[in-house]
Amino acid sequence: MSKTKSDFIREILWRGFMHQCTDIDALDEAASKGVITGYIGFDCTAPSLHVGSMVQIMQLRRLQQAGHRPIVLIGGGTTKIGDPSFRDEARPLLDDAMIAENKAGIRKIFERFLTFGDGPSDAIMVDNDDWLSELKLVPFLRDAGRHFSVNRMLTMDSVKLRLDREQPLSFLEFNYMVLQSYDFVELYRRFECVLQMGGSDQWGNIVNGVDLGRRMADAQLWGLTTPLITTASGAKMGKTVEGAVWLNAEMRSPYDYWQFWRNTEDADVGRFLRLFTDLPQDEIERLEALDGSEINEAKKVLANEATRLCHGEAAAEDAAETARRTFEEGASGDALPVAAISREQLDEGFLFYEGLKETGLAASNGEARRLIKGGGARVNDKVVNDEFHKLGPDDLDGDGTIKLSAGKKRHALLRLA
Repeated sequence: MSKTKSDFIREILWRGFMHQCTDIDALDEAASKGVITGYIGFDCTAPSLHVGSMVQIMQLRRLQQAGHRPIVLIGGGTTKIGDPSFRDEARPLLDDAMIAENKAGIRKIFERFLTFGDGPSDAIMVDNDDWLSELKLVPFLRDAGRHFSVNRMLTMDSVKLRLDREQPLSFLEFNYMVLQSYDFVELYRRFECVLQMGGSDQWGNIVNGVDLGRRMADAQLWGLTTPLITTASGAKMGKTVEGAVWLNAEMRSPYDYWQFWRNTEDADVGRFLRLFTDLPQDEIERLEALDGSEINEAKKVLANEATRLCHGEAAAEDAAETARRTFEEGASGDALPVAAISREQLDEGFLFYEGLKETGLAASNGEARRLIKGGGARVNDKVVNDEFHKLGPDDLDGDGTIKLSAGKKRHALLRLA
């Protein structure tokens, strides 16, 4: 595109949020001339969002920081149907009570990232159940359904992949894209919302909404998607061997959240600093330039900043201090057991279960192996299920220690002699 005019487009391009846009030059022009309103939808399939939603949450934050108005659309209505995108089978249908409980948990998250109120750039939160549950079938089909071609709907990835695999797709799920498109029309009518954002897997649904707004309301709307975020090793963002990295503290502690970011792969640190922190460009570029053992300092900054945004300053400081005492002082509350290990042992590969026994976390090698096979043993806070796993030099932290854990409360250190 030509040189950017708006702070919003300039910032999301630099930080790596841009994947596709229906008309980036026109959107940039509109954002440079006044306040625009944009939204992202979040279905209520769980009582919390997880790290996989952080790109979208931060996208709304960037929109507000640039002086525009974000809308958080809670999918109380669309959750009753279930988004079929890139799923092999239908989502379990939730009852109204479960959806209401999930909505309450999700609402709390956004208060940490956005400023809500009545000002021109203050965020608002709405629920699409307010209009979707009030629709009458025949009028809706006449007003909105006539603009959708079944031929085209069958070519959408969310539908085509399921059919190509000869997996069933219910008529209920087939209508999800129609209702999501209609959400955009309603938000335009109610709040003059002109921008829908989402992950790259939502591109087809978003384009449908832009087109439906033009047909039903003669509206100039835009769609913008973010790239699918994977780690340098190809893992899906937010998924660990322990499960999803939830954003609500009651589902994942601030300390464990801090550790998730602290364990970021070296190759991802700079990218994640851009996406998931508010640090300015010059500071991120300084941290990106660190290498060797110094990259651990950048990881700690990433963990501190990401935890501060999600859980607050006090929780971030507590998590960082707990980690510092555990890894740097060998203490966490009471002093942790410490066992020495030589460089030669690590170079040859030191059996994990022997480390558990040497540090006193298991009474015998047999007990240690059973602990590992049961999923109760960790190396540097990562679950290891292979009973014959070997520890090596790559497991050392910057201060020459390896943290071993039995369960969530018993820890010990192997320290390089």
